[in-house]
Parts: sequence; structure tokens; C-alpha cells
Amino acid sequence: MSESRRDAGLGPLMLDVAGTQLSPAERDMLRHPLVGGVILFARNYRAPRQLCELTAAIRALRQPELLIAVDHEGGRVQRFLEGFTRIPPMRRLGEAWDRDRAGACTAAADIAYVLASELLACGVDFSFTPVLDLDFGESGVIGDRALHADPSAVAQLSAALIAGLRTAGMASVGKHFPGHGYVRADSHLAVPVDERSYAEIEAADLLPYRELIVHGLSAVMPAHVIYAAVDAQPAGFSPLWLREILRGRLGFEGMIFSDDLSMEGASVAGGVLARGRAALDAGCDMALLCNAPEAARELLAGLKAGTLDQRRAEAMRGARLAPGLDALQPNARYALAKGALERFVAAAA
Repeated sequence: MSESRRDAGLGPLMLDVAGTQLSPAERDMLRHPLVGGVILFARNYRAPRQLCELTAAIRALRQPELLIAVDHEGGRVQRFLEGFTRIPPMRRLGEAWDRDRAGACTAAADIAYVLASELLACGVDFSFTPVLDLDFGESGVIGDRALHADPSAVAQLSAALIAGLRTAGMASVGKHFPGHGYVRADSHLAVPVDERSYAEIEAADLLPYRELIVHGLSAVMPAHVIYAAVDAQPAGFSPLWLREILRGRLGFEGMIFSDDLSMEGASVAGGVLARGRAALDAGCDMALLCNAPEAARELLAGLKAGTLDQRRAEAMRGARLAPGLDALQPNARYALAKGALERFVAAAA
């Protein structure tokens, strides 16, 4: 008999779990009505088959099923390695753009198709990708995760990445709105402050968002960065950035995910309950809390919030593929894309 439970809807929190299998306490936690999703990390992965079993166990807990996500961008941010195709750092696409723009866009679409197909085959709904931050040469935490310094290049390469994800059956998440590439401080460890004017940010960092929202960007993750000339709050806690600018001026209608509430950049809002409330009040649909089990229990016990917008949540649900990476082998499109990716990596070496 299935152990799933019929719920009114998904909650606005995305949490993590400790290992490669769910504990009884984690099963109870993920059934909490405030929970709507699970983010996975490298510690949750041992092999493709095990990942399929873990995601199936998560899905069996609830109806509607919990969303399952991962940070799987490529380069140094790829959580699942053994058995998965290695995805190059996104900067390699930007370097290819400088040589051959059309070829770089084709490579981006192929890379995204492989990335999405492999995750979907293991039961993961989406990755928090693409990174839309510009490479100003300042940010170590962004670094080669950024596609390019030119916002037009970032917009066009990201459009190709999003098209590849969509072709495979996966939604996209642009991050870190409005842009994390200019500041040197790492928001995991500090509270970065970007002193630029709104006009400067609009002319550069916002251009990819403006272009991609028109072309179907599914979701956005704001930065834990304070843009002091615009608002005293970090973008992820700012109704001005999320409701007025992102929703209003840019016309974005998809999901907004907070960045991890346990990061130091979120500390300006107070304790975990204050952070959760601030993110949701500012306009985030779903707040993430990672690597903080005690704080997760506090958030579940004290937060008062409604359910997710069902339409936005369902738009993040990935295509259902036959489980396991071996099931991708008869897929001709996957084989072509993987071959193209391997040639791209060899040429870029």
C-alpha cells in the first residue's frame, strides 16, 4: 500500500535531508504542510540507482508530490558525479562565444539537454540553473560559474541553455537576481553590499533577465546582496526588488525561490523565523533552508504561511522519464547531445 498522503497543496519551504536514504524523522518532516520541496546535495548521492530510489521515496510521501531540486550547474557546482556526465564550467561557453557565437549557443543547448535528461531520469525535477550573473572579474564565489562579462552574451547563451533544458522536459531557474557578479564578498560568508545605482544595474545585470523573461524563464532566485542605492534590504528580502521590479517592471510571472536562509547574507533579517517571514513577505514563493536541521525544526514549528501557487509549482515539475541513466541509452537526441558535449570539452581543453 502506498504511504503517500493527499494534501491540500505544497507548502512554501524547501528543505534538505542528511543522507542517501530517508530516516523516519525526515519522512515526518517532509510530510509537514509547510514543506513543498527537497533540495539534494552531494551527500545524498552514491550511485544513479540509489538516487532513483531516494527520489521515489520522496515522491511517495505526498500528493501533490514534493518538488525535488539540486544545484547542478556544471564545473565546481555539480552535485552528482559518479555515473553522470561531467558538465564544464559555464565560462567555457563564454570563451567559445568569443570564437563562434552560433557554435557556442548550439553547445549550450546540447549541454543543457544532457544535464536535464540525466537528472530527470533519476527523478530530480530541476536544477537551480542557469547562472545569469555577469563576470565582472570580482566575485570568487561566482567566478567561472558566470557565462560572460557581456550581458548580451549571457542572455543569448542562457536562452540556448533554457531551450535545451525545456526540450528535455526541465524548467529553468535564473540566479542570482539582480546580479551577484559585481561584489567581491561571498554571501555564504558575509553580507555583500553593491553600491551601484539602479541605472547601472539595469543597464547591465538586468538585461539577461529582461530578455529571458520574454523567452520563458521558469523561475528566479534573488541574491543575498544589498543594493544600497536601491533598498536597504538584500534583494531576497526586498518587496521593491521582487514585487515592484521583478514582478512589476519586468513582468515576471514564474516562481521566485529564496537563496538559502542559512547563509550569512540572510542574517540581516534576524533569526530563522524572521528570515523565512521576510523572504515570503517580500515576494518569494518558496524559501530554502539548507544544512541547518535545528533551524528547520524551528521554522516548521513557528512559521505561519499558506500554500504555493499551484500553477507556478506545477510549472517546475520535470518530465517523467523511465528511471535510471541506462534508460537514456536508446534516446537518439541524448546520444547526439552527449557526443557534442564531449567534443566541446575536448576542444576547450
